[in-house]
Amino acid sequence: MLIRLLRAHLLPHRRTLAVLAVLQTVQTLALLYLPALNAALIDDGVLKGDLEHVFRLGGAMLAVTLAQAAGAAVAIRLASRTATAVGRDVRSEVFAKVQELSGGQLARFGTSSLVTRTVHDVQQVQQFTLSACVVLVPVPIMCVGAVALALGHDAPLSATLLVMTPLLGGALALVVRGLRPLSSATQQGVDTTNRILREQITGVRVIRAFVREEHERLRFEAANRGLADLAVRAGRLQTLLLPLSTALVNVFSVAVVWFGAGRVGAGELIAFLAYLTQIVTAVTSGMFVLMTMPRAEACAARIREVLDAEEGFAPPAVPVRALPAKGRVEVSAASFTHPGSLTPALRGVDLVARPGQTTAVIGPTGSGKSTLLALVPRLFDATGGQVLVGGVDVRELDPALLSATVTLVPQRPFLFSGTVASTLRYGTPQATDAELWHALEVAQARDFVRRLDHPVTQGGANLSGGQRQRLTIARALLRRPLIYLFDDCFSALDHDTEAALRAALAEETRGATVVIVAQRVSAVMAADHVVVMDAGRVAGAGTHAELLRDSGVYREIALSQEPA
Repeated sequence: MLIRLLRAHLLPHRRTLAVLAVLQTVQTLALLYLPALNAALIDDGVLKGDLEHVFRLGGAMLAVTLAQAAGAAVAIRLASRTATAVGRDVRSEVFAKVQELSGGQLARFGTSSLVTRTVHDVQQVQQFTLSACVVLVPVPIMCVGAVALALGHDAPLSATLLVMTPLLGGALALVVRGLRPLSSATQQGVDTTNRILREQITGVRVIRAFVREEHERLRFEAANRGLADLAVRAGRLQTLLLPLSTALVNVFSVAVVWFGAGRVGAGELIAFLAYLTQIVTAVTSGMFVLMTMPRAEACAARIREVLDAEEGFAPPAVPVRALPAKGRVEVSAASFTHPGSLTPALRGVDLVARPGQTTAVIGPTGSGKSTLLALVPRLFDATGGQVLVGGVDVRELDPALLSATVTLVPQRPFLFSGTVASTLRYGTPQATDAELWHALEVAQARDFVRRLDHPVTQGGANLSGGQRQRLTIARALLRRPLIYLFDDCFSALDHDTEAALRAALAEETRGATVVIVAQRVSAVMAADHVVVMDAGRVAGAGTHAELLRDSGVYREIALSQEPA
């Protein structure tokens, strides 16, 4: 998965990678050339007392060192830019894919997991890319070059290097193999910890109301301890490498000195030890990079899982860009089952809403009212039957046209952080200040907005439930769509505010199609047509008076809401 992900995102940077490879080769060859120069300086200069030769070779060593440093600096800069670009592109691709997922797919992944995959997992892949470009590329060049140069000095003595290099590689392979399952489990532990922390921060009021602080502390501590245990187990494996590589280099250094003291000169012996050190340093550096590979692989697999997920809604091959029956909503024998659920949320539902009329949907909690409304703007696709907007199946409509035609005010309002103006203009950036104030006036929000002396925080957390609902309604009114869908969005309002808002809405939405989902009978009494839902089915339809007479479900709801 990691190779597949990196191959796709490194392809646009192939020229930079080619330059990077050349620079890494140059600076590695420069490092390999230094021990040979040093050996010649000692044997032909220092031991023979030839100062001119010493200064000449010393100057050459200085020039090679500067060339190596310059190549390394440019290579690191290019590697950093490439890795950052890869992280940016992967993160953007994941974010764009998440925007295309259906509600069921979003629920399957979970908010905390998607945040972790988009930020933390991409960061792990980015860091591995940087380390691979900087460290891994010179390792094979260094190993092969050092052994080749050592063979040029003394072939029998070079056997020590030929034995040591595969031993180091084998130790690395064993450690990486042990780290793979731990890395995958660690990422799952990060998901779990993030989910629990998110729940506790979001639900802090509920936790305090039920005095469950100790319970939540223990729950977070258990998840945190599990994550820490995985990190400790991985750390124990990683710590084996340094003492193992140190022991190997010491043993083989002794072997080089023991066997080489009587075979080669002092300079060549020092060169052999330098090659030995270079190989160990390169392989050890490569080891520490490859130890991060299992975790990067686990992160890449989680990223690919999101990128390879099927699109929530397949776009129409030939989208319809005109509505033959503007404003008409027709649901015909619609059924829907949430992913993973055994019980259908909707079963053969029929509904017709016409322009200039208000259609209300009422029923007990869990009867499928909100799910029915979500089918119209295509937040979900019906698993059976049809949903028509303007006489066209929503699956055949151009998504932009559907979005411009239908506006849904959800049951749980959500506001983005910023000013009230930026919040209202979220769906209508071109709206004027006069239009903003008009929408606020209709939504009965003008007075409290005038008194508001602070910006809106994320989710509108610094506003009351009623204020959030009114701002959400004002945001919807600015779009002036043909079809308004109000999903029980008046529940947090007091009686007087709700009455004033409904009266203003009736005037503002005159000529449009209005569908209202409500829990209270008082909210649907004035509707032109009322549909009663029960257990995912239509249990009755008609006016308020007709339903009181003919529908037992509606009559039961009405009686339960009468004052004692």
